[in-house]
Amino acid sequence: MAMSTGLLVVTVGLAMALLVVYGLWRRQVRAAFIRETLLPPGLLDTLSGPFPSLSLKDRQLVARGLRKFFLAQLKAGRHPVAMPSRVVGALWTAFAERGAQYEAYCRDALGRSLPVTVPVSLSAQAEANAALRRCWWHCCREENLDPYEPTRVPLLFALDSKLRIAHGHYYFATDASRLQRLRRDHGGDYGGGDGDGADGWSLERERTWTAEDFQDTRWDGGTDGFGDGDGGGGDGGGGGD
Repeated sequence: MAMSTGLLVVTVGLAMALLVVYGLWRRQVRAAFIRETLLPPGLLDTLSGPFPSLSLKDRQLVARGLRKFFLAQLKAGRHPVAMPSRVVGALWTAFAERGAQYEAYCRDALGRSLPVTVPVSLSAQAEANAALRRCWWHCCREENLDPYEPTRVPLLFALDSKLRIAHGHYYFATDASRLQRLRRDHGGDYGGGDGDGADGWSLERERTWTAEDFQDTRWDGGTDGFGDGDGGGGDGGGGGD
């Protein structure tokens, strides 16, 4: 009896270990699919309408940003991940509108369908903030950045600012880098205000965020999603560059 009980324990242990190994292998396969699979032909051209100033190189960069988003969602498992970028969100929406192509991609990338959500920024909405912090965390880890003190902003969070997307969401590694950018683009001492340029692009202080903001509990009373136990940690590298 003791032998049969021991054999059962060993069998169950081996089965659980195999499930863990299979899960890790499956995640690696899906991550490779996201990194290596080209988006459908003509999809990048859909950005030309809402964002006519973007070059082909710019649109390819946006496609990379969308891959970073899917990788963040893969690493977060079933926990929600929010879209931080207006321009990448537009490409995501255009992809989802392709119906069967998008569903097939999601099955290979995530093993399930992923409904499109609108881009968000930090606000009083705790659930949305947690999803956004989780996205920041996994994007930083994917690019070997320290989520607490990154040396730069991860690609997905940097694109709206980098590509000068009107009414986009602009992220900076530190408050000092934010102020430096504001002064560079507006000249002299930045004193606040709208700061709209001739091209309609602006960097209002109230529409910019830094790594410190993701750790600030004043938004919603906590830091859920930022490296916590519900999908904040686990995969990816650590440490800054």
